[in-house]
Amino acid sequence: MNVFILNTGRCGSTTFIQACGHIENYSAAHESNIHKISEGRLSYGKNHIEADNRLSWMLGRLDRTYGNDAYYVHLHRDRESTARSFAGRMDYGIMKAYREGVLLGGMAHQTDYMIAMDYVETVEANIALFLENKSNKMDFSLAHARRDFQKFWRNIHAKGDLESALLEWRVCYNASESDSP
Repeated sequence: MNVFILNTGRCGSTTFIQACGHIENYSAAHESNIHKISEGRLSYGKNHIEADNRLSWMLGRLDRTYGNDAYYVHLHRDRESTARSFAGRMDYGIMKAYREGVLLGGMAHQTDYMIAMDYVETVEANIALFLENKSNKMDFSLAHARRDFQKFWRNIHAKGDLESALLEWRVCYNASESDSP
């Protein structure tokens, strides 16, 4: 079974994959197919865990490819903290794409935080709608990561070193200056 960690970004997805590195019966990667297109973009080996916030732009294709045959995790962090973290990254990556490509530059009165919050609210709504008809899913809160990761571990029948995996949640991988520990 494949597992997809659906998220906005800036919410612990790198740490999630670090923790999954202690699972022996799944491979795990963060944004492993970001440069691929067409069928290759969603081509993952069996029993693979993938975290990639760009999947929120490909939910229709993800559904067509994996449907209800995958396990989906909706990873999230409180929206204000996520937006603050993204507001410091407006000049590159997904925020640049959102501001310039989706909002066509936005409007003069829109602050970086306002645009980031709009992005976060949009992606959260897209993921929630995608997951409505999925039976293999869970909600995962960064605020309760150790508790939720244990549930995740049980749900996917993971084998490996759970204690080492839980220790990964003490590290803030890929944190921005605006991110609090």
